[in-house]
Amino acid sequence: MVRSQTFDIILLDIQMPEMDGYQVLEQFTEDIHLRDIPVIMTTAMEELDSVVKCIELGAEDYLTKPVNPVLLRARVNASLEKKRLRDQQRELVKKFATAEVAEDLEESGFALGGKYIQATAMFSDIRGFTTITESQSPGDTIDLLNTYYTLMFEAISGHGGVVNQMVGDGLMAIFGAPLPLENREEQAVRAALEMMEMIELFNIDQVAQGKAPIRIGVGIASGQMIAGYTGTIRRATYTCVGDTVNQAARLEAHTKVVGQPILIDEATRQKLSSAIQVEEQGVVQLKGKTQEIKFFVVPVNQ
Repeated sequence: MVRSQTFDIILLDIQMPEMDGYQVLEQFTEDIHLRDIPVIMTTAMEELDSVVKCIELGAEDYLTKPVNPVLLRARVNASLEKKRLRDQQRELVKKFATAEVAEDLEESGFALGGKYIQATAMFSDIRGFTTITESQSPGDTIDLLNTYYTLMFEAISGHGGVVNQMVGDGLMAIFGAPLPLENREEQAVRAALEMMEMIELFNIDQVAQGKAPIRIGVGIASGQMIAGYTGTIRRATYTCVGDTVNQAARLEAHTKVVGQPILIDEATRQKLSSAIQVEEQGVVQLKGKTQEIKFFVVPVNQ
């Protein structure tokens, strides 16, 4: 019943046929979707070890039979308030950490540290943003950023990516972490193409209002990187670092040099289907790199 319906609180007996209360609690503890439902045990057993075992298995509270209705009401109200606060906390985590990171936190818990993963990194920012801010009011600038981020988040999350950094007018997104993503390279490129489409539509509205249109650049690279939670116990963020991440950032910066909005590396190009058109641009030695890399342009109109 609990796996097929939604419940706010459960009153559970210890002595039951087939499965006893202990076994039910064990099932709840092993299921991330059930372990936060408050459970109040109701039983005629008064032994201290039974109370301890129920609490250790995750029970919220414990009442002996015959149940005092006044005490039961108080326990139910207290348990529901705790659940409300937990639900509120979970929603806040999803707001500030994205649904994928929130899910990873629920499944794995929080610990500072990292691990090697294979993923695709994307960097994007607005061209000439400083000039734009100087020509409009602070309110218009914040409205611009809010609309920009809303559109970019929609395109990125729609293709399985996770935005994990926003700095000024720039953002960083990861495809394939913290959760695995099939065809992550192509999903990242398709997200970039959708971002360009959204900016084009956004600019139509900008011009209609007498405001300056905006342009963005996107760099994408794929390969090994280190993923994990960085910061302190009091304040941390999920992020990815490493040569692949740096390469995506450098490719985004190089879009200004070549005058093309989307650049990708060879590792990303190798995983794309024939449905995605690319144009080879030769090799370049990006800033901070000791070796030249092959890079490609993804035409916007395709």
